[in-house]
Amino acid sequence: MAGADPALLTPPINVVRLSLHPDGLAPRIRNLARWRNHMIQRLERDIEITGAAELLDLLEEVRGYPVEERVRTEGSRLQAIPDGVAIPFEIAVGDAVLAFWSTTTVFGTPVDITLSELAIESFFPANAETAQALGIAT
Repeated sequence: MAGADPALLTPPINVVRLSLHPDGLAPRIRNLARWRNHMIQRLERDIEITGAAELLDLLEEVRGYPVEERVRTEGSRLQAIPDGVAIPFEIAVGDAVLAFWSTTTVFGTPVDITLSELAIESFFPANAETAQALGIAT
């Protein structure tokens, strides 16, 4: 979180805002165009399911963040896994670029309202360099 505006790190922290805000992690995310698209699609899906006004406000806010030309055209060094099962996420940390696969697991069934709202996004190292930087044995 180094370099992020301290206001974005004040609880309750909103990860969507933190990752996409120009004063947050966005300048360090190397595949920001793809990551931004992923986060917006997740928000749209959650709005479709819940109709939550605060999510609509957040969606409008993040869509209003300035998008540099590099963000519109950049890609990822990682190839996407088909059907959106895992999304690549690449972030600069110092002189290194850490690469992850992000997956989202949604718990519940259509009849279990409380569980259907529970989603966990997990990040897994996408290469040996990232695993090593995190101290994970490969």
